[in-house]
Amino acid sequence: MKGLTPKTIADACEGKYFGSEDAINIEIKNVVIDSRQAGDGTLFIPIKGQRVDGHDYIKQVFEKGAACVLSEKELTDVNGKPYVLVKSTKTAIRLLAKYYLDVLGIKVVGITGSVGKTSTKEMVASVLSQRYNTLKTAGNFNNEIGLPLTVFRLTEEHEVAVLEMGVDHFGDMDMLAEIARPYIGVFTTIAECHLDNLGDRDGVLRAKTEMFKYMPEGARVVVNADDDKLCTIDSVNGYKTIRVSVNNKEDVFAAEIVPRGIEGTDCCIHIGDEIIDVHIAIPGKHMVHNALSAAAVGKLLGLSSQEIKKGIEAADTIAGRCHIVHRRGITIIDDCYNANPKSMRAAIELLSMAETRKVAILGDMFELGSDELELHYNIGKYAVEKGIDYIICIGERSTYMAKGAKDALDIIEKDSKSRLCKVISISDLDAVKDIIENLLKPDDTVLLKASHGMEFNKILDMI
Repeated sequence: MKGLTPKTIADACEGKYFGSEDAINIEIKNVVIDSRQAGDGTLFIPIKGQRVDGHDYIKQVFEKGAACVLSEKELTDVNGKPYVLVKSTKTAIRLLAKYYLDVLGIKVVGITGSVGKTSTKEMVASVLSQRYNTLKTAGNFNNEIGLPLTVFRLTEEHEVAVLEMGVDHFGDMDMLAEIARPYIGVFTTIAECHLDNLGDRDGVLRAKTEMFKYMPEGARVVVNADDDKLCTIDSVNGYKTIRVSVNNKEDVFAAEIVPRGIEGTDCCIHIGDEIIDVHIAIPGKHMVHNALSAAAVGKLLGLSSQEIKKGIEAADTIAGRCHIVHRRGITIIDDCYNANPKSMRAAIELLSMAETRKVAILGDMFELGSDELELHYNIGKYAVEKGIDYIICIGERSTYMAKGAKDALDIIEKDSKSRLCKVISISDLDAVKDIIENLLKPDDTVLLKASHGMEFNKILDMI
């Protein structure tokens, strides 16, 4: 890790170094918050959690060869091992990440939005890696702890960092953007999520756009112009936004869109006078927006049309994010990492494209505020309208999803001799195994979609 020693760490974190003079300039090899990952040359940053305090493991990490630790209290039982005393390790990890990015001086692409952050991050990174040594956020490391840990994975060889930036409170983006200071900011959508804290979609927009004041001179912003909130952003810090669209001829737009069901989408991407024919292997119409954003970022960073095409067509999904899995002859749309009304509708629309029997296993969506029951109810109606054959609703809130589905069926069935679909409502995951064993058949297409806390990954394991 370039330029990280106990001395520079103490200066960056506004801390006080304790230890021998011989150890003050030791080179740090990596930074961890998990004591199990500590080893020779490690900087260990103990974080106080709800159940575990990392400070309890300081002696263990020194035994494993750690070069230095941060601590919120003076250490009297470490036999003179080097440490840096700080007021808050959570603050210190952010200050240190900001310093380390300054030392490296690489360009950062910040990805934010309510829906599609991770899939857009994957698409952007796939495009940029065609020319640059690119590091991307791993998994869901997109918060005040995860983003610094991603930064610490950077080396001198990296040329670009693609960082996912997630927020659920006002001020979260302030913390993240102050570290990352994106040279390019990509905004996917503004949807109904984290409304308990942010109030409404206007609040979501304000929280996301806290990024603007931390962007460096010359930085550019890419926005989804088909989003009614994002389309109002014409310029940022004196620079015109780059607008992407599937509906209108904006700066970057898609035409001749041909859905291929769960096999993906074909389209032509227009950037100025250039036209790029691409096949997007990731299923879902909404993935076209992600490809457009990736094309815009690629063009801003000097990539050729051929590099952009190659990167888009090489992009893939990760587990839990619209990931296609084949098990026992069943096609599973694994989209169970998280959910809000917008992403739920997009996933149901994708399922509706399947030519087989369609089974939606849906669960509670969290943090939707006072309208949460109505929002669940409307999702149930939508699933019926999209022709889903079986709608399985799991969780307390999802009883309203089931009610919405049944009410929609009652209206439709007045003119129908047979029931169009089956709606099943259960309280928790305990009853899912029986449903899987008795209902699912080879050649079915199954959607798994709920908020992360519903633990729908267990259903995937069951299948």
